[in-house]
Amino acid sequence: MIALPLTSLITLLILLLMFATGLNVGRARGRYGIKAPAVTGHVMFERAYRIQMNTLENAALLLPALWLYAGFIGDRGAAAMGLVWIVARIWYAIAYQGDPAKRSGGFALSVLTFAGLWLGAIWGVARVLTH
Repeated sequence: MIALPLTSLITLLILLLMFATGLNVGRARGRYGIKAPAVTGHVMFERAYRIQMNTLENAALLLPALWLYAGFIGDRGAAAMGLVWIVARIWYAIAYQGDPAKRSGGFALSVLTFAGLWLGAIWGVARVLTH
């Protein structure tokens, strides 16, 4: 068995972030009177909802790249980039909730982090396949 404790910890933190964005949507539903299954009705609710959906969409892409990188390149590097991604997504969420026009910094950093993990994973897989 190969142990990847740092990547495991980062995965748990990503799950916590996804859970927190879901709680934020629930809180916004109550605060702004948006009854399920509606996903529109108040701009602040809609921002919370988009933060959650965008975070889920990005996590679905990130997690396989994170684990492939960890398995083929290394646990520490994967965890470091995963932590940067989490910080970037928190930055994105805070900025988006305040003013959606200011979300680009956090978004860009999270995309760059994903790209690094994805390219590293491709390189790691290709390296094994060609040897």
